[in-house]
Amino acid sequence: MKLQSIMILSLLFSLVACQGLPDYKKDIKVGMLVETTIHDKAWGQQGYKGLQAIQEEYGVDIYFKEGIRTYQHTAEAVDEFAAKGIDVIFGHSSLYGNHFRELHEVYPDMDFVYFNGQFSAENVTSLNFDAQAMGFFAGMVAGEMTKTDRVGIIGVFEWQPEVEGFYEGVIYQNPDAQVDISLTNSWENTEMALMYYDSMKEEGVDVFYPAGDVFNVAVIERAQNDGNFAIGYVQDQSSVAENTVLTSTVQKVDEVYKLAMERYMNEDLPGEMLTFDFQEGAIKMGDYSPSIPENFQSKMEEVVETYKETGDLPEKDL
Repeated sequence: MKLQSIMILSLLFSLVACQGLPDYKKDIKVGMLVETTIHDKAWGQQGYKGLQAIQEEYGVDIYFKEGIRTYQHTAEAVDEFAAKGIDVIFGHSSLYGNHFRELHEVYPDMDFVYFNGQFSAENVTSLNFDAQAMGFFAGMVAGEMTKTDRVGIIGVFEWQPEVEGFYEGVIYQNPDAQVDISLTNSWENTEMALMYYDSMKEEGVDVFYPAGDVFNVAVIERAQNDGNFAIGYVQDQSSVAENTVLTSTVQKVDEVYKLAMERYMNEDLPGEMLTFDFQEGAIKMGDYSPSIPENFQSKMEEVVETYKETGDLPEKDL
């Protein structure tokens, strides 16, 4: 009887221990640094939604600081976070790569995660969207829908994989098309983006891919006023101008945040560059406009599905 009581007590202890295991997650503190603001209806807002997704998924405490652009501001913010006992910091911009390069050794017990960079260390992980395929698919749509055989991409930096992908997708779908490429070198320079739009329009461009998440809505609205087509970027922007936006290349930032946090919770955050694409559910195509013929919509769905299964983009038959 005594042995049976001991066994029952042991079983009860095990059940209580097992039920309590998830609680350790609530002790984790997560911080985020945003270059702009969480209210920008663009990249900053998407970052905050990712942070909220982490909180909902794992029950962790979250903190954020906005307008963190310079190294000095980053150093001050990280020091403040360290004083709060924050365990992992998400830097929601590529610029934090250089800042974390200098700071990660000062805070060896803290993990640093940031977007779109090459630098990594034992406690620094870079998250990257493999955006070439989404650019390729945007190019296919643009190449199909242009009436003038002139399409344009207004990007930000030359290193954006979607820029090369867009060019290749246009040429694959429409070898007769000419692709105009302009770069603003700033995510926020809406004035320059609109200047490039006007210049391209004068050259006969009638389908635009504004690959910058701050100025893309302004370009889409200008295209709407002029009766041209556009392709949305980062978010599904069909609601901005339904008859103008042919489709969108959607980056699911919240999913990437959750995937990274899952690895952190499992002590599997590698301290290296991680890439995410259609296969991980991190990127998808948005809704297709009724302006696109149904047979071409079906073709797009087929080539996207093939890419998800094989990792191969379509090639022209020789």
